[in-house]
Amino acid sequence: MQPLLLLIVIAGLMGFGYYFGRSRSVSMAEGFGGSNRLHSLPAYYGFYAALWAGLPALALLVLWMFFQDTIITWLVIGSLPADLQDLPAERLNLLVNDIKNLATGNIVSSEITAPIQAAADRYNQLREVARTSIWTLAISLALISLVIARSRISPQLRARNYVEKTVINVLVIFSTIAILTTLGVVLSVFYESLLFFRKVPVSEFLLGTEWSPQIALRADQVGASGSFGSIPLFTGTLLVSAIAMVVAVPIGLMSAIYLSEYAGPRFRAVSKPLLEILAGIPTVVYGFFAALTMAPFIRSLGESFGLEVASESALAAGLVMGVMIIPFVSSLSDDVINAVPQSLREGSYALGATHSETVKKVVFRAALPGIVGGILLAVSRAIGETMIVVMAAGLSANLTANPLESVTTVTVQIVTLLTGDQEFDSAKTLAAFALGLSLFVITLILNVIALHTVRKYREQYD
Repeated sequence: MQPLLLLIVIAGLMGFGYYFGRSRSVSMAEGFGGSNRLHSLPAYYGFYAALWAGLPALALLVLWMFFQDTIITWLVIGSLPADLQDLPAERLNLLVNDIKNLATGNIVSSEITAPIQAAADRYNQLREVARTSIWTLAISLALISLVIARSRISPQLRARNYVEKTVINVLVIFSTIAILTTLGVVLSVFYESLLFFRKVPVSEFLLGTEWSPQIALRADQVGASGSFGSIPLFTGTLLVSAIAMVVAVPIGLMSAIYLSEYAGPRFRAVSKPLLEILAGIPTVVYGFFAALTMAPFIRSLGESFGLEVASESALAAGLVMGVMIIPFVSSLSDDVINAVPQSLREGSYALGATHSETVKKVVFRAALPGIVGGILLAVSRAIGETMIVVMAAGLSANLTANPLESVTTVTVQIVTLLTGDQEFDSAKTLAAFALGLSLFVITLILNVIALHTVRKYREQYD
């Protein structure tokens, strides 16, 4: 009796409610002189009954799943002996985790005693009761709601108004959830960043030129410098992103111009999907290609010219990342170029301009704001890439502008800092949140600039 199966049953009841409501409205319309006597179309009466059958049950299921574990845990703790209930909060949480692991068949970190075994049995019993109860309550509520909807269906019922208002309210709820989720993520990162800046000055983080986030756990520990200067990380991020955009922007933009202005319909229908396949390749595949093919090739090529090239270099990561971003630049630019009104092209032709002159001096200039917006969005995508840099550029925080040396980026260091066993409230771990907040601000600025540019373009040509 999994929640997914219950969702399928509720969806089936909603489908039955739609059929039932629509059939009842049609039968009632025949008794009142035809469907023109109904306030709304029969389909709206079906949607009305379906919403009545599904929404209350779905709301109950969501609330039940949200509070079920908390209530069961509270009841299990209440069944423990008094000496176990009086444990400190940290030890009590560990005990509850052991009880849940024992109940689900996982590894338990402490000795299995009789009270713990009894609590695990109690936990399984309560979960089984909860499963049975939610099934009974949800299906009963759906059937009762369906009966209420049946009693309210009449020719005078404004079913369309109710359905549209309900759909709008559902959309508002989901939009609010999305906004609150984003706000929660931002506030959590901001709070952890404040804890980091209590340990490390903001000036050292923003202006420091050395990155070595190793904090000594003991007084006699060596090799723990504790330097948190983020400039090498942002320098490496900008270097790899710049190389990627040097590759992606010309190729993507030229391919977009060719596909939208010069290519025939048959060639476009084949080549455009093939080009966009690059966007569907997992980044780990690009990382393997960069590490196993591109990086050795660049190293051997550099050695043939007498250059010293690192095994992992910013150039290898940037070139492969640029190939990955080509579909983003191409697709966005192609859409913007196709959105340029045909009347501008025809006016240019009427003045005697050639096709190439029209593309260069009319179409491209008209589409330039949208193209710039698309490029900025692609830059945001490049800044946030992790896997390719990990596998091809390395983990060394070098303050350099040489693309042949090994560098690291902000996202790579976030992954590194949050990997392994360390105290969560240490400066090393909290540094990941400070880097995340900085990266969030940078990408937010780029997205705002892109959206402002695109909005200005739409206001001018829509």
